[in-house]
Amino acid sequence: MKQTVRNIIIFAVAMVILGAILATTSLDTTKTTDIATLASDVQKGNVTNLVVSGDVIEATYKDGSKAKAEKEPGDSISTIFKNYGVDADRMLAIPTEIKEASGFNYWASLLLPNILTILLLIGIMWFFFRQVQGQNNKALSFGQGAGHEISKDAKDKVMFKDVAGVREAKHELMEIVEFLKTPEKFSSFGAKIPKGVLLMGAPGTGKTLLAKAVAGEAGVPFYFMSGSEFVEMFVGVGASRVRDLFARAKKNAPCIVFVDEIDAVGRQRGSGLGGSHDEREQTLNQILVEMDGFEPNAGVIMIAATNRPDVLDPALLRPGRFDRRIMLDPPDIDDREAILKIHGKHKPLSKGVSLRKLAERTPGFSGADLMNLMNEAAILAVRRGKTSISEDELLESIEKVMLGPERRSRVMNENERKITAFHEVGHALIAHMLPHADPVQKISIISRGRAAGYTIKTPTEDRHMRAREEYVEDLSVMLGGYAAEQIVFGDITTGASSDMRSATQLAKDMVMQWGMSAALGPRVYGEREDMIFLGRNIHENRDYSEKIAEKIDNEIDKLITEALERAKQIINDNRSAMNKVSEVLMEKETLERDAFLAAIEIPSANPANRPDNT
Repeated sequence: MKQTVRNIIIFAVAMVILGAILATTSLDTTKTTDIATLASDVQKGNVTNLVVSGDVIEATYKDGSKAKAEKEPGDSISTIFKNYGVDADRMLAIPTEIKEASGFNYWASLLLPNILTILLLIGIMWFFFRQVQGQNNKALSFGQGAGHEISKDAKDKVMFKDVAGVREAKHELMEIVEFLKTPEKFSSFGAKIPKGVLLMGAPGTGKTLLAKAVAGEAGVPFYFMSGSEFVEMFVGVGASRVRDLFARAKKNAPCIVFVDEIDAVGRQRGSGLGGSHDEREQTLNQILVEMDGFEPNAGVIMIAATNRPDVLDPALLRPGRFDRRIMLDPPDIDDREAILKIHGKHKPLSKGVSLRKLAERTPGFSGADLMNLMNEAAILAVRRGKTSISEDELLESIEKVMLGPERRSRVMNENERKITAFHEVGHALIAHMLPHADPVQKISIISRGRAAGYTIKTPTEDRHMRAREEYVEDLSVMLGGYAAEQIVFGDITTGASSDMRSATQLAKDMVMQWGMSAALGPRVYGEREDMIFLGRNIHENRDYSEKIAEKIDNEIDKLITEALERAKQIINDNRSAMNKVSEVLMEKETLERDAFLAAIEIPSANPANRPDNT
């Protein structure tokens, strides 16, 4: 791009200079006349001076103006004027100067316009030739220089202190840093430096950030590329770029080569994606050779990141290539609090803001989600004209990240507001009364995203395993809105469609994936396989008979029916409390946890739902 701009500037300057030359050569303002008119002016006495240069006669008039005329070659001026009837005395009275014609002026006047035109054409042809040549060179260099580099002396390095949470992952990677800093300490024991580290985890858990932190801590050059950058329209470009990247890395060893989203080129071979000549497979083959082939690869550590380790080729995962596989889990409550502190470090938070409370409200949030939360809160505070970020903006940003922005422009009539209020209170009432359900934090009938209203429930602690009874109660909470509409209005609306979809999927997983059906026993039904050509679609390989399929349907129906009956029973037993909370919700539109507990006035079977556990 810079070269193209430079060529355009040079071409424009050349055209300006050429135009100036042409303007200079055509600057002669002397008018041209014929020889007869000039002879007549001489006879009348209007001419005061004559200059003859070759075949051109230049006359100066009494008023100071000039004119020139061409005569026939070989004839003298006196003979020509005599033929036109000019008196000899008149002719002798006018001073006449005879100049020798310049050969240079003659040839210049004859050839200069043609030469300038030819030079202009040559300049245009040269310009376009350079452009085409540049494109050819670019095409030939597709396989080189695709990697990006962060030097070891770069400013604003990312360190481990800038990465909150992921304690186990940082501990594993600290060994890589020690290998790069003091390799002799390990080589004295016969230990070899790991050749590859694979970072696995959900999107936003900090894989790329951790790789930068390793480079920052070790103080070595850091080369990085995305998996998709290896593949281009030309055959062999991916493999060539791999060779070039590792060649540059070996020259600057010890160093780190980071490949983000390696599943773009590291998918399992022989999966039907083009056969043995598929460009991705050739690129993967070259990566395998560079990591552990015939040539030594000392001092170069490859770190790769992916959220799809299940699709990677087994040869890529074996020891000797990716010796370390590090799983990055979503942050727990302590990690979330630490991440919020890092992202809130340079933001003006109001006094009394509890980052612990935010961490409790954000189970399942990744590091990227938490960063987005703090950014949205800062933007919201600026829009409201505040000087600091208060807890109101932070809590509202949680809902914005989870559900989307508020849609106050979506006006609902009074009947729709009433249905939405009872629907959301139905969810909240069931969650309040069941012993294992998550405590209610907020209820709102203000539309957000695609939801007409919402109920926020968050667990009191991070859990990695859940019992069958907890899932059964979750089914009742999901169907609480459906049950409330049916009991209060005697009809149902489309507002419960998302709840029914979620309840059906949960019941299906309980029966088919988690063995939580007494009738079917501890067995998994249906193997799920990714359909690569269909994006995220999952194909279920049916490994059971029609008789078992009927039992599965019956068990799913039984779970959903029992959950719905349980929800209806709770609503019928606490109908007056639901009516009261719904009226308050319609009036205020939003109820926080304390306001909900004050309005319902019913003790909960779950200690976490009691007012003294706010």
